[in-house]
Amino acid sequence: MHEETYDGERAERLVALLRALAARIDALSGDADLLAAGPELIKMMGDARSELFHYEVRITYDTPEVAEGRRIVEQARQQRDALAFDDAAEGEDEPWRNG
Repeated sequence: MHEETYDGERAERLVALLRALAARIDALSGDADLLAAGPELIKMMGDARSELFHYEVRITYDTPEVAEGRRIVEQARQQRDALAFDDAAEGEDEPWRNG
């Protein structure tokens, strides 16, 4: 696995982390219990926040193979556009070639 990618197993661990945070908050029955658990909840939220950040960054990362494919397609589009522009420009500058 590339470090830049976010695989399904890691995504499942993130979901479990978020569910554990929700379950812990739900398990704290009273307002006083909830407030007393502040340090524990802050740590759990920090872990979840960090992992969510990695998910957001890495889920959009292109693997080297995908990036190379995108580069090839973009290069082909630019060449096509350049050729079309050259043909159009020649037709305007040299009207005798249109016949």
